[in-house]
Amino acid sequence: MLGTRFRSFITLLVLANLFLVSNVLAQTQCPTLAVDDKHARQSINHYLCYAVTNPGEPAHSALSPQQLPQSLEWRSSAGNDLVFSHTKAIYWIKLRLNNPGDSQSRWYLMLNYPPLDEITFWQKPGPHSGATTPSPLKTGDHFPFESRGIDYRYYLLPITLAENETTTLYIRVHSSGALNVPLSLMTPDEAIEQSNHLTLIHGLFYGALVILAVFNLLLYASSGTRYYFLNAFYTASMAMFLFAMGGFANQYFWPDNFYMANLSIPFLLGVIALAMILFGWSFLEVPRRTRSGKSLRVLAWCAAGLLALTCVIPYSTSIQINTIFLLAVILLLSIIATIRWRGGYQPAFWYLAAWMVMVAGSLIYAAAAFGYMGDYQAREVMMQAVVGAQVVLLNYALVQRWRLLNEKLLGIEHQARNELEVKVHERTYQLRTAMYRLEQANRKLEALSLNDALTGLHNRRHMDNLLPELCLEAQRTGKPLTLALLDADHFKRVNDTWGHDFGDACLRMIAGILTDHVKRPRDVAVRFGGEEFALLLPDTDIEGAARLCNDILKTMRNTPVRAPDGSQITITLSAGLAELAGHKNAQALFQSADEALYASKHRGRDTLTFAETAPHITP
Repeated sequence: MLGTRFRSFITLLVLANLFLVSNVLAQTQCPTLAVDDKHARQSINHYLCYAVTNPGEPAHSALSPQQLPQSLEWRSSAGNDLVFSHTKAIYWIKLRLNNPGDSQSRWYLMLNYPPLDEITFWQKPGPHSGATTPSPLKTGDHFPFESRGIDYRYYLLPITLAENETTTLYIRVHSSGALNVPLSLMTPDEAIEQSNHLTLIHGLFYGALVILAVFNLLLYASSGTRYYFLNAFYTASMAMFLFAMGGFANQYFWPDNFYMANLSIPFLLGVIALAMILFGWSFLEVPRRTRSGKSLRVLAWCAAGLLALTCVIPYSTSIQINTIFLLAVILLLSIIATIRWRGGYQPAFWYLAAWMVMVAGSLIYAAAAFGYMGDYQAREVMMQAVVGAQVVLLNYALVQRWRLLNEKLLGIEHQARNELEVKVHERTYQLRTAMYRLEQANRKLEALSLNDALTGLHNRRHMDNLLPELCLEAQRTGKPLTLALLDADHFKRVNDTWGHDFGDACLRMIAGILTDHVKRPRDVAVRFGGEEFALLLPDTDIEGAARLCNDILKTMRNTPVRAPDGSQITITLSAGLAELAGHKNAQALFQSADEALYASKHRGRDTLTFAETAPHITP
């Protein structure tokens, strides 16, 4: 009896010690992140703590960190991504930051998952910082886009910490769907670098989809073949869905309409399902009276019904129903494609290959979107790669289908030349018209090129696009930006005397000299007129630009050119310089440089003149 009591007492002591140890660990599992440590910022998940507050719990109704109970259980993320499947709980995230530096600095906390209903940020200063608690930032898809404070598709929280200041960040997240809370802490330069990198990726992706959609529309317009139009419809709907999931649609299309921000994602899922059904039905040439044709007809009507239903049912329900329906559509189309392939329809093989890629990518992307996998941003880029691969395979399948159709037409021509001659000519005419319109479209796209065909330099269109961006960047960062305009002296006399071919050769020589002198990666040489050139020189003050221009003028002066009649001539350049400082925008900067160029012309040419707003420098 005594032994039993003793063992019970020892057991209670052990449990009490474990409880105390767990409390100590719970208090130490949220370490402070030193914001000047890049490695620590990249490992932010090791510094995050989170708490789950379910309906009915006291903390579930808390609207600020001060209302959270002291007994709230905070858990360490332990280096893992914060991802949660569909739930009605409210999630709190806590992060302690310290600036060990000797000066005040700014950082940005970024949340890289756009489709969240409500997010509130609090920054609680340390007890010895002397700073006041700033107002919370409350935003999300249930609020106008301007509530974010920073015009960006992701959620950005600017954080300013004084010397040796410590602060605690709290984030309250609630959403009717799955939750992804991928957080990153970065400096302003890192935020700009990441934004530029993602802008390039998204620009290439969406640009390629738009080109392919337009290409298919051109084929449809020229040939009247229905599946080209349906392929363009599917490509555009897929691009629009990813555009909405990425937060771009909310940012650019309906920033003040949170109803559309929530409706667009499940609605576009339904549109994608309908586009898949119609395109697959047309491309696979499924007869309407077969079992496969009847199944596709039922699915098409179900997709149309879901589109209507999506407008009235809650987001959390519609997103799940439409996702399951979309996966069912992909599965059924894969089965039908397999049947058609086994039946001897060869284009179905490439269609099936495209669909297998889509199945794998969709499952992974859906798992990330519904909170079953982490690193949502990587899954988003992966999904874009999957969609790109699928679109390429589908268009290759269209090419194969066209090839087989062409072979069939040739066979019919050989077997029944006299009987089907008229029909063959009609089809040939349609194909020629399609190729002609495609050639016209390619010429239009080529005309939009950013390079000058004669000299290989960038053209005026590129300068008009780039110069305003460089001006905004220079105004934002405080770094210098100088614009140089150069013009060949008496060039009309060259063309009139020796012909335009020789004039073109001279222009190419000038372009070569400019290219030899403009060597920095960000410097840009432009031919924006007949014999007019420009140099865009970011991070270059007017003294550096003057040295560069004087070197160019000197090289031109010392480079004789042999004319067609055997004589040697020297072509000189006049130049005008203007620095952004003192100018409001790109137009004003260009006008100053242009006036300086004309001043060089009036001063006798072969000289360099500075804009009046720039300090006087002797060239």
